[in-house]
Amino acid sequence: MSGKSDPFEASAAALGYLYQLRMALLVCVENLQTGFDWTVAIEAGDDIETVRDTSTDWWQLKHRAPGTRMTDASSDLWKTLRIWATAVADQQLILERTNLFLLTTGIAPEGTVGAYLAPSRPGGPRNEAEALKLLNAARTKSSASSSTAVANFAAWDALDTNQRMNLLSRIQVLDQADDITRTGSKLHGRAVLAVSRTHAQAFLQRLEGWFFQRCIAHLAGMGPGPVTGVEFDEVFDQRRNQFRPDSLPIDADVVDLTGDASEHTEKTFVRQLTLAGIGNRRIRMAVRDYVRAYEQRSRWSNENLLRPGELGDYERRLVEEWERRFNVMVDDLGEDAAESEMREQAKKIYAWVEQDARSKIREGCDEAFVTTGSYQMLADEIRVGWHPDFEARLMALLEPAAGR
Repeated sequence: MSGKSDPFEASAAALGYLYQLRMALLVCVENLQTGFDWTVAIEAGDDIETVRDTSTDWWQLKHRAPGTRMTDASSDLWKTLRIWATAVADQQLILERTNLFLLTTGIAPEGTVGAYLAPSRPGGPRNEAEALKLLNAARTKSSASSSTAVANFAAWDALDTNQRMNLLSRIQVLDQADDITRTGSKLHGRAVLAVSRTHAQAFLQRLEGWFFQRCIAHLAGMGPGPVTGVEFDEVFDQRRNQFRPDSLPIDADVVDLTGDASEHTEKTFVRQLTLAGIGNRRIRMAVRDYVRAYEQRSRWSNENLLRPGELGDYERRLVEEWERRFNVMVDDLGEDAAESEMREQAKKIYAWVEQDARSKIREGCDEAFVTTGSYQMLADEIRVGWHPDFEARLMALLEPAAGR
């Protein structure tokens, strides 16, 4: 053996984890239709655990290649039985209150344990007694000696016949389940109902992103416990509202951006701030707002969330609001104003941008950085400025650089 890991096996494992997260999200979305009195957790009692009132659902998920058959000797079947049998023996699983689901994208052929433990289907009704016979026979005939197989069978052997029958009575095998792609399509369908087909993908990406981060924080012990129905409904509703006609989504990772002022010292908007005598701390804030606005606006454009001409109309409004104040400032200063006077007035008009300029691109989109950062972008294009003589001063600074 070379000791090298199998990239295909690693890929399948990664796909399995993503499938687990996506299925858990689908469970949350579907549970919303029944109310908010529930919780969903991953890697708690099982791959997915759902608790509602006094009832608990445990889900074992098996994401397998198309055509994979789950036979009576299948490791997927026996590993699942081992987990549940061990939980019964350790009294961690109260069978009377717990529904057990083995969900696999593979096939449970007719006449196998999986078929007999599936909900009634055309091939025949459930038959737990027959499933028990087949399991006992598979256990007797097996010659597998790996440590995993030994542990699987040991857990089964530890149960008496009544315990085995009670366990099987709570199990439902759901084969030929939707794979990760079809599960994503189901989620997309739910998103269409929530926000329209045009915005469904963008909405789903944000909901899925939040859910994945929420689960990671929980698994890492850095967040609260299971996702509750009330919490999920609040997040779902909040993100759905961002896609109303009068709003636009503000992404949490964009809000977390800070920017590095040292990487933007040559930017024209920073030169404008320096020209107006703005201090370093406020320049850092300006860089932060510029980075956030640039990234968020780019996403809106890339995801086709903006209406035709909407961004241009927004910038026109920003420029016109600035012009009214700037022209008054220039008139009040006159032609013979000293540099100190010009800087003083430049600081005032820039303070208006920081504190009072809140023209919204849409009424429901009220993040301040969208306005302040957009003004930095306009300043970078020299469409607005703070110093009364900003155009001439900037041209003098930029022309030598352009000629090098």
